[in-house]
Amino acid sequence: MTPDASKLLSEALTLPVQERAHLIGDLIESLDEDVDEDADAAWDTEIARRVQELNAGTAKTVSWEQVRRRVRGILRGE
Repeated sequence: MTPDASKLLSEALTLPVQERAHLIGDLIESLDEDVDEDADAAWDTEIARRVQELNAGTAKTVSWEQVRRRVRGILRGE
């Protein structure tokens, strides 16, 4: 990460949670160069399927701590 990016990250981490979430959303949107017209419908279908699995009790859930531990391991090359 460049020094400028590190400085921006440090400053961003001092923002309240809601402002950080908004910033993240804006940054992610800035990465979208091509718009897939069918993506919204596909996500709606997938979300409905997952909610149905949760409501039926057939979905296997993972805690945030487990996810964070896995991601950090991946980023460290473990």
